[in-house]
Amino acid sequence: MPTISAFYGVLIQMFWQDHAPPHFHVLYGELEALIDIRTLAVICGSLPRRALALVREWATLHHNALIED
Repeated sequence: MPTISAFYGVLIQMFWQDHAPPHFHVLYGELEALIDIRTLAVICGSLPRRALALVREWATLHHNALIED
């Protein structure tokens, strides 16, 4: 799975031909979550509140690139 970003122990990854809805994977230690690109809601999995806040802030800043990917 290609890593598209890494920060503060958070890895953001995307599959090129993954299932709908459009989403990205977040790895944080032993935890994993799938985040909907459009709404930034957690589709499945879980993250600590602070890690999720960082991911949502990152996704907001990189929204156009995520949509293109």
